[in-house]
Amino acid sequence: MRDVPGQQVPVNGRTVYVEQSGQGQDWVVFEAGGGCGRTCWDPVLPPLADTARLVSYDRAGRALSGRTTGRLGIDDMAADLVAMTEAVVPGEFVLVAHSMGGLVARRAAERLGSRLRGLLLADVLPETSPVYDTWDQTTKKIDRMLAVTQALSRFRPLARLFTANVRHLYSADTYQAMLAEDFTPAGISQTRKETRAVTAAIPQFRAQPPQLPKCPTIVLSVARAAKGRERQHAFTREHQRRYAGTLPDGRYEVVDSAHLIQAEQPQLVATRIQQLLQATT
Repeated sequence: MRDVPGQQVPVNGRTVYVEQSGQGQDWVVFEAGGGCGRTCWDPVLPPLADTARLVSYDRAGRALSGRTTGRLGIDDMAADLVAMTEAVVPGEFVLVAHSMGGLVARRAAERLGSRLRGLLLADVLPETSPVYDTWDQTTKKIDRMLAVTQALSRFRPLARLFTANVRHLYSADTYQAMLAEDFTPAGISQTRKETRAVTAAIPQFRAQPPQLPKCPTIVLSVARAAKGRERQHAFTREHQRRYAGTLPDGRYEVVDSAHLIQAEQPQLVATRIQQLLQATT
């Protein structure tokens, strides 16, 4: 079974569950995408274990973190990320974020300042993308689908059935942890809340975009679109490229992968993290 030491860390009146692994003087912090917790980064950790101290965590309300009663927005999640790093990481670090986690990381970067040595954004959708123009309607469709999934997830054989794509990407131990923590009625309920948080955040991001990170930043874009989303995917890649082009020290790269880059291309992600660490030594 998956056995990684962890602890509950108080943040802003809430708690988040944090795992630390690896060794070395450098630090790397991981921010998961929507619907995922710390376990989604498992494939990336072994290649980095001898390079740096590695910190992955569950956002408040998710997986092994404490439950939340109020609605948390992206700014709240960013504040939790900052508070967690202040409690756990003694100095500078590289921040790695996937998908929705990119919104959280970019807001957090404004407050992290010089503590942020580097930023890796893995298939993050910038708020400028026209995909977000009709996001309210998209969110309603997603929420209806998730509501059905939430109800069906009470039946564990069905939960295994609709997570088959994840099972094929992760080790048996990691998948079992995901199944027990994220693909449950409570876990899917939290995913629905996070999806609504993105919907609420996009107008704010468009009106007042986060300050551009001054640290070296790598933007990874995936080459393979989900079936039926080829047109949307083309918009996503173009706006990821444009965002990278606005950065003071940015780099854009297309990766032979679908959305879960950290599972399909863990060695590549680990190598890019090492490059960010080396760029600031």
